[in-house]
Amino acid sequence: QVQLVESGGGLVQPGGSLRLSCVVSGFTFDDYAMGWFRQAPGKEREGVSCASIGENITYYADSVKGRFTVSGDSAKNILYLHMSSLKPEDTAVYYCAAGYGLFVAPGHVGLNGVKHWGQGTQVTVSS
Repeated sequence: QVQLVESGGGLVQPGGSLRLSCVVSGFTFDDYAMGWFRQAPGKEREGVSCASIGENITYYADSVKGRFTVSGDSAKNILYLHMSSLKPEDTAVYYCAAGYGLFVAPGHVGLNGVKHWGQGTQVTVSS
């Protein structure tokens, strides 16, 4: 059974850091490209980062480049999103996802053919 379970969200002050985790089961990082997405209230879901963990390839949206880092532990099947220098506009529900390929366009990233989604974890950046 395929599952993606995110954790690590919470309330953080502007300028702070958080690390999100996504524990995956039922597949490995060799099977799918992986991504982090977020959705703020009243806005569409957007790609934050996408990665081919086995090939050590990562891409980021312009809005988070230099502040967020995606990584994966293939032995534990955990995908991470390290977030630093957080801003109020980073407030959103963050989702991890598995798909068939990486999608990269000027300033934007995502996955082609998302196959599986996690349930999401709330990140709130506020003083």
